[in-house]
Amino acid sequence: MKKLALFICCSIFLFNCEEVVEIDVPTGTPKLVIEALFEVYFEEIPVSTNTIVKLRLSAGYFDKELPVVTNAIVTLEDLSTNSIISFEDVDFDGNYIPTSAFIPEDDVEYELSVTYNNEVYKGKASKTKTPLFINVEQGSKTLFSGNETEVIVEFSDDALEDNFYLFDFSNNLYLSIEDRFFNGSDYNFSFFYQEEEVEIPSEVLIKMAGVSQDYYTYFRVLTNQSGQSGGGPFQTTPSSLLGNIVNTSNADNFPLGYFNISETATYTLSLTE
Repeated sequence: MKKLALFICCSIFLFNCEEVVEIDVPTGTPKLVIEALFEVYFEEIPVSTNTIVKLRLSAGYFDKELPVVTNAIVTLEDLSTNSIISFEDVDFDGNYIPTSAFIPEDDVEYELSVTYNNEVYKGKASKTKTPLFINVEQGSKTLFSGNETEVIVEFSDDALEDNFYLFDFSNNLYLSIEDRFFNGSDYNFSFFYQEEEVEIPSEVLIKMAGVSQDYYTYFRVLTNQSGQSGGGPFQTTPSSLLGNIVNTSNADNFPLGYFNISETATYTLSLTE
């Protein structure tokens, strides 16, 4: 009985000593986040594009969504002809689309301009070429758990230059590779979906985009910091990683994000059990 009484007294003492600790997470001044990742679907007839400029503001660490920016002025200049393409946010969701048909051309440098809060942000990019898929198919191999789903991807690399690729396997799953060890060869590799990452059976859209070395490096650093989940690298609060867009009005108030133009090959694959 004495031991029981002592246990009850100690339990009451520990319970009464519980205290709620509030953690103060520092937050800085919100920065403009510019995601201008243009995709040119060159296999389609006629050629189509995904040329959306997404504008957000960086948010606090525990915020799940980034505030949208709907009151900016967005333009794109063809530096070979000095022609201007205007973008507008039709749905007031922070996504700006061209007001007229626009297909990025080969060997042309484009300059993106975003005016927000009386400051001007600019970045330049040219379209990067992409090869075609040779084949995409479901494999039968697994990894450690035995429940993974294998996808085998094959394509032909261009031997004339160093190439960098970004693969989008849907469901916010990305893979970036370089051709250091297979330059100029037909190359194949396996990608494995974890059991919780994809439903079986289902269809997945797989994309392959050629990217510049600078964007390849930027993307690898960004994904290493933010991880694969959360809706892609720009959907959660990005780190203060400098991209290729600068604030020409106030260098100290630099933006986050990147401007990239890529030819993009696509393949829709049906996954089965």
